[in-house]
Amino acid sequence: MQAVCRRATEEDVDILADLIAGYAQKGIMLPRSREVLKRQIDTFIVAEVNGEVVGCGSLCKLGAELVEIRSLGISEGHKGLGIGSKLVDFLIEEAREQHITKVMALTYEVPFFQKNGFKIVDKEIFPEKVWKDCVHCAKQDACDEIAVLKTLD
Repeated sequence: MQAVCRRATEEDVDILADLIAGYAQKGIMLPRSREVLKRQIDTFIVAEVNGEVVGCGSLCKLGAELVEIRSLGISEGHKGLGIGSKLVDFLIEEAREQHITKVMALTYEVPFFQKNGFKIVDKEIFPEKVWKDCVHCAKQDACDEIAVLKTLD
């Protein structure tokens, strides 16, 4: 089973919405409306297996040298197959192409990100993230996500 990553298109919006909603219902990802996904589709990538979208992720620019990996998810039945790492690799290459030197994420899946070269950091070092998204989050006063960072060469 070979996964192929590509940039998302408007045709992917419904499957992205469903995939993200599954995670959001569990409280482990911020929800994204179809309207927001359409507006931000150029920041999303998808992973396909045999032409079926089975994973997604996006890159959100937080500053001149900082991007965040967001909305990283894999459909049930496709987890543990290396698809998430392929998505992260693709997003890191996108960051490099944009001459970004730091890639961060807020996550509950710390071992996954560590396996992909990220280090645990204090989330307070990302005021850009706090002011962009955290102010809108229900967990803002009791955030239990862990910040991870990868510095690119």
